[in-house]
Amino acid sequence: MRTAYSVETVRAAERELMARLPEGALMQRAAAGLAAACAEALGRVYGSRVVLLVGSGDNGGDALYAGARLARRGAGVTAVLLSPERAHAGGLAALRRAGGRVTGTGGADELIERADLVMDGIVGIGGKGGLRPGAAPLAEAAARSRAAVVAVDLPSGVDADTGEVRGAAVRADLTVTFGTHKPGLLIDPAREYAGSVRLVDIGLTLPEPAELEALQHTDVARLLPVPGAESDKYRRGVVGVAAGSARYPGAAVLAVSGALRGGAGAVRYVGPAGGTVVARFPETLVSDQGPRKAGRVQAWVVGPGAGDDAETVAEVVESDVPVLIDADGLRLADRETVRARTAPTLMTPHAGEAAALLGVAREEVEGARLVAVRELAERYRATVLLKGSTTLVADPGREAAVRVNATGTPWLATAGSGDVLSGLTGSLLAAGLSARDAGSVGAYLHGLAGRFAARGVPVGAHDVASAIPSAWRDVLADG
Repeated sequence: MRTAYSVETVRAAERELMARLPEGALMQRAAAGLAAACAEALGRVYGSRVVLLVGSGDNGGDALYAGARLARRGAGVTAVLLSPERAHAGGLAALRRAGGRVTGTGGADELIERADLVMDGIVGIGGKGGLRPGAAPLAEAAARSRAAVVAVDLPSGVDADTGEVRGAAVRADLTVTFGTHKPGLLIDPAREYAGSVRLVDIGLTLPEPAELEALQHTDVARLLPVPGAESDKYRRGVVGVAAGSARYPGAAVLAVSGALRGGAGAVRYVGPAGGTVVARFPETLVSDQGPRKAGRVQAWVVGPGAGDDAETVAEVVESDVPVLIDADGLRLADRETVRARTAPTLMTPHAGEAAALLGVAREEVEGARLVAVRELAERYRATVLLKGSTTLVADPGREAAVRVNATGTPWLATAGSGDVLSGLTGSLLAAGLSARDAGSVGAYLHGLAGRFAARGVPVGAHDVASAIPSAWRDVLADG
């Protein structure tokens, strides 16, 4: 499992470790890892041209010490100092002893243009609000250059704790981060600026839980439901799907297609699209008598393509089993009723739906995804899966880490893809997973299925559903 910690937590762990180490030892550990990653990115260090963009403080110090190591291996290293009077004195001396050059920002564009590698040591993990005017042109020059851009700990200009980018920022090809991942490296929009991320272990001792965690194949494999020798379709769980309408019958079909592949033993469908559903999936148990008379289920999915059927949504939300609320259900569900539920609730909005629930602009949700998912979870006392380029899953309260998933592909931005995810995740709920685990595993498998189905070309939601078994097998094979 990949974990990420806040700046405050990282700073505390660094202080605790530095108290036990000789002065400067921690920075040397970071610089050694940084220099090794840069050498790997260069391929051939001797004769290469390296430009360090150096701000004040320890982040600039890491860059200077790493630059000194590269200079000792024969690289031509030039440090561009943004605040010469505040540059890290020890790092600056080390670079000069190794034969590195030092200059101000004048003429930096030309240096960057000729460089093979540009190291971003402008701002550390405590930076807020984008790059200052003096640094922004350097980030732009690096983006225009042919050089590999390597960020020190975090791309300068992005928010380490939230993943927000509120102004100009460095776009890195590689980010070398120290001790632990920071949330901004895993959450869009900041994640887009980080490029590949390499973690350098510097010996930090970090508490549990983390602020953020990302499941890997092994973690997902442990959570997948597996039937036992005595299992039957009812013991494996039955998921109810209340979806579709005369206008949107396809939403019902797609939600059921996801549910049938999600681990539950049976799928009950309730709604006006029963004929269409059975024609496509004859194994579905169909009822037109409403959720209360559909028969026993272990979890419900409600909302995809529901139109204005508030009565059905209310019936499901008032039930005493886990409920996943998606699409139209998010608009129709009464907030106080959701808050009063005692059984688990999982809400699955995209950014537009989350914005409507929060009463803010969509751009605000997209720019501050971590803030938005936590706020929604608190408001509704529910687990929230916020869909997007990076999917976030948050429980109410701060006891558990927020889960982040990035297995998807931009090709998943297609009509009906969310309906498949709802059915898949609801089925995992019925199979016995918690709301947090069901949301995390559902997002992981759905994203992986999207990759397998697309392989670089456009796909439809039905293709994604068909690829779920392949994603499931891939997880089990590697897990």
